[in-house]
Amino acid sequence: MTPTMPPFPAARLRRLRATPALRTLVRETTLSPADFIWPVFVMEGRDREEPVPSMPGVFRRTVDRVALAAKEAEALGIPAICIFPYTALADRTEDCAVAWSPDNIANQAIRAIKDAAPGIAVMTDIALDPYNINGQDGYVQGGDVVNDETVEALVKMALAQAEAGADILGPSDMMDGRIGAIRTALEAEGHRNVTILSYTAKYASAFYGPFRDAVGASGALKGDKKTYQMDPANSDEALRLVSRDLSEGADLVMVKPGMPYLDICRRVKDRFGVPTFAYQVSGEYAMLQAADQNGWLDGETTMLESLTCFKRAGCDGILTYFAPEAARVLGG
Repeated sequence: MTPTMPPFPAARLRRLRATPALRTLVRETTLSPADFIWPVFVMEGRDREEPVPSMPGVFRRTVDRVALAAKEAEALGIPAICIFPYTALADRTEDCAVAWSPDNIANQAIRAIKDAAPGIAVMTDIALDPYNINGQDGYVQGGDVVNDETVEALVKMALAQAEAGADILGPSDMMDGRIGAIRTALEAEGHRNVTILSYTAKYASAFYGPFRDAVGASGALKGDKKTYQMDPANSDEALRLVSRDLSEGADLVMVKPGMPYLDICRRVKDRFGVPTFAYQVSGEYAMLQAADQNGWLDGETTMLESLTCFKRAGCDGILTYFAPEAARVLGG
């Protein structure tokens, strides 16, 4: 039962806002570098990085540079880094076979990070879009993205990443049944401690545009992803998807995008009480960076406010491109 508040002036709610010390003592939500997973983009080559124009401050890095980024993350207290491969259009195929090659650029990066920064948890992305000439997350047959054939490919991709040393697998494809199939395969192959962070409530959002630039998918995508990613108008459906993925063996669940879907984060956390994550996606990041560069917003303050809102909504962690910058600020 909520206690009855005495009338003014016995109750002056501003008393607890009067000084920084008092505000710190009663703060309900705290943010630290331990809350972040840092998404990084890896590309072919050596000792190079190139900026992503639509994401100021974000770079594609070669494997050796990604390993250095992991060491930076470890020093900043960031517990995990998530790998996304950049694939040129010329290297994409219909069969997407590079997706489960032991020596693809993502699996090379996993091994390099584990060597350079063994204390960092390495998360991966499981979806066919970085390798698919159609730019879709699954196989395209007769103009449709097919489910079951795609799941078979995703299982092979997951096993290759687990063999490379990934700690957290992130199926982002939104195919039906993929969590159960991946979990069954991991158990059968002895990868019992590999964690699955399922992109459970991933919406067919317009906020992904800069990310597609970063991984080279903008020019590849044919059509849209509305037959498998969620309708932005739906909320109850997200809870059904979370229930399903947990029953199939997901350890952690994610809502994507982040800030436009904080209501979903809160509903998931309240209903299931499981570790719940959100992805502050490329469009969210780009908007805040553009406003900062134009002098319309204070960049550091809005960055921290935007990240705190995820924690306040019930999230246990956040995938964010702001991770190293925010960690430096929070670390003083």
